[in-house]
Amino acid sequence: MSVDENPYSCKSPVAFLVFNRPETTRRVFAQIAKARPVKLLVVADGPRCDRAGEQELCRKVRDIIGSVDWNCEVLTNYAEENMGCALRISSGIDWVFSKVDEAIFLEDDCLPEPSFFRFCDEMLNRFRNNEKIMSISGDNFQFGSRPSNFSYYFSRYVHIWGWASWRRAWKFYDVRMTLWPQMKQSGWLHDLFENKRDAMYWEDVFDQTYQGKTGTWDYQWLFACWQQSGLSVIPSVNLISNIGFGAGATHTEVKGGKIAAMATQEMLFPLSNPPSVIRDSLADNHTARLFFRTSRLSPVKRFFRQFFG
Repeated sequence: MSVDENPYSCKSPVAFLVFNRPETTRRVFAQIAKARPVKLLVVADGPRCDRAGEQELCRKVRDIIGSVDWNCEVLTNYAEENMGCALRISSGIDWVFSKVDEAIFLEDDCLPEPSFFRFCDEMLNRFRNNEKIMSISGDNFQFGSRPSNFSYYFSRYVHIWGWASWRRAWKFYDVRMTLWPQMKQSGWLHDLFENKRDAMYWEDVFDQTYQGKTGTWDYQWLFACWQQSGLSVIPSVNLISNIGFGAGATHTEVKGGKIAAMATQEMLFPLSNPPSVIRDSLADNHTARLFFRTSRLSPVKRFFRQFFG
């Protein structure tokens, strides 16, 4: 699609989180370029010293950012040495929100459907002052099971393959999950979930995240949102395709599977807004059955057994 075929210009700042994959980075950057945001904030991790050739890959990724050819303020936050997924992404988002009040986030393997940008723009504007809404997602994992008359629904789950949020929500984030032992002791999760298996699942995940065994940043974001009784906006169609499964990925090295390179669908405008901000418990139950009700394995092993056998 040429720029002329996509006349919509993104109004919100876009944050692009990159590392060492030039090919996926180039494809995602091409979609950002079509949306022509007026501000682009780029966060990059540094190469690992024990990985031959990674320094050159990181250089190629950063060179792609240098090809911005539209009227855009580009801000960069590049690590010279490898920080790892949890610290690099969380500290990078901290930096983004030190510069802007709200932003759209894309990682280097999360390919957006062009209407994703307008959807995020409108949701950021609509819910800017509604503290009940903590996050906006581009992902939809309902696989057609929950058709809706509205353009989006509200969920307790936070999907982060393409998302947007505000500084006012991110301020509750703590990568170390300092409050988890206290929250666990209080029985908070068992009050949050009617299903005991759900509470046990998330207790296991949060235990391992607190102990530093997951190596990621997003469980901490979910924890922060739940602490605030926050909700996420989920589009009625899938707007993001994860093209990063396979060799070179940090957490998705296995090829194929139900959620790899999912098809996307254009969001139609004007949006049809739900009449009230109420969580769709049926959609959330479907999500839980697909993702979050497996055996008590480590989160990474649990993820792969669920989708790859």
